[in-house]
Amino acid sequence: MNTSTKPALTDIKTIREQARRNIEEGAVTSGYSANREVVIKQLNDALATEIVCVLRYRRHHFMARGIHAQAIAAEFLVHSNEEQGHADMIAERIVQLGGDPDFSPESLTVRSHAEYIAATNLSDMIKENLIAERIAIDSYRELIQYIGTEDPTTSQMLKGILAVEEKHADELADLLVDLPSKV
Repeated sequence: MNTSTKPALTDIKTIREQARRNIEEGAVTSGYSANREVVIKQLNDALATEIVCVLRYRRHHFMARGIHAQAIAAEFLVHSNEEQGHADMIAERIVQLGGDPDFSPESLTVRSHAEYIAATNLSDMIKENLIAERIAIDSYRELIQYIGTEDPTTSQMLKGILAVEEKHADELADLLVDLPSKV
């Protein structure tokens, strides 16, 4: 392997000096190379998306009716709780980056990539949740590509969330198999 293509390691004296500068910025050191304002804005949009998904899944959990409702409602509740966990991780990361997580109810649906569709039957509930998961998958994939290697912590967090969103989509697609369209 050609070692000349690797970046040089910073000496410990320089790292110590850099750590003492701008300590009020917490985890954001001089080595952070992403555009923090853009990342925080995108994370706030992701936060809104997760909160809208929590609310939609909760409604569907409580409104599920019919012969298949118990198991599907339970799955909606599991997904809602996982989406809440995603929202919490994103809000925590926004704060680590020196931003303010935006939980404003007034702008949630405007900032959310996914829609809040109430749906009236199990089949439509599953479909709406699956559509929202597919939107989240593409949104997270694009954000991960945008961030690249400039913010490895945020990228790693988003990759973990993306994996769960893909699992949700797979589970919802499985629920649709052999389910009558108006259940």
